[in-house]
Amino acid sequence: MGSETKEDASGSSRNTVHKENRAYLFREWTRIDVMRASAVLIVHLLCALAPFNYKWEALRFGFTLALVTGLSITFSYHRNLTHKSFKLPRWLEYPFAYSALFALQGHPIDWVSTHRFHHQFTDSDRDPHSPIEGFWFSHVLWIFDTNYIREKCGGRNNVMDLKLQWFYRFLQKTTGYHIMAFWTLVYLWGGLPYLTCGVGVGGAIGYHGTWFVNSACHICGSRAWNTKDTSRNVWWLAPLTMGESWHNNHHAFEASARHGLEWYQLDLTWYLVLFFQTLGLATDVKLPSEAQRRKLAFAR
Repeated sequence: MGSETKEDASGSSRNTVHKENRAYLFREWTRIDVMRASAVLIVHLLCALAPFNYKWEALRFGFTLALVTGLSITFSYHRNLTHKSFKLPRWLEYPFAYSALFALQGHPIDWVSTHRFHHQFTDSDRDPHSPIEGFWFSHVLWIFDTNYIREKCGGRNNVMDLKLQWFYRFLQKTTGYHIMAFWTLVYLWGGLPYLTCGVGVGGAIGYHGTWFVNSACHICGSRAWNTKDTSRNVWWLAPLTMGESWHNNHHAFEASARHGLEWYQLDLTWYLVLFFQTLGLATDVKLPSEAQRRKLAFAR
């Protein structure tokens, strides 16, 4: 069993993650692992029950929920908090971060930290959801092994900007209560059809939209920029991912608030950023310069 040398986020040397086959099922499961697996299982079970508890208005609610929470993830967690692609006033930043909780992808501190590690260690042993460990690992299995992620990446020392804010510390400690309260309200409002078609169908769409960015967008698709990693642009995923599937564009220009860099590249999240920029609420909006584009363009 071999090992290599790696560096942590602060640049100090550490031992590599050992490259043995991971036991995904028969291993130590932390409380967080169990909670994440339970949420994913419940959502998919509810989705499977949707055809037997169908109401059109409930299904419409599910699609709306997927749209709202998906946009909150991409707009808030990803482009605003992770990459600081633009700035928002706190009174607008916090509600978007809060609504992203209901995409069931965790609290902002955890999500942002993981994604920053992904960009820091893309396609290496230390990538939290490295595609070199297989499609299913990068798609979903990585989520359920927090010890392995900690072994790969170290502690959450790359999100001090969020840890210093009381609001994000509050969400970190109370995420489960907000989710359970929301599910209870959905059931009281619309009964089982709203749970199956709303939480189930809407949650499954949101899950796989995000997961495909981690898996498919590092396996198939086209490359517009010489990023020296496996990131790809996958056009057919753009509506499902709110524009996140222009992933090669994103890895080329991580700080860019716009991922669909061409006029024909659908990017719903960018349209939302542009809306708030027009209102003067989104400021310091970052876009790639012509010099940056020329630097990463493929030679013709």
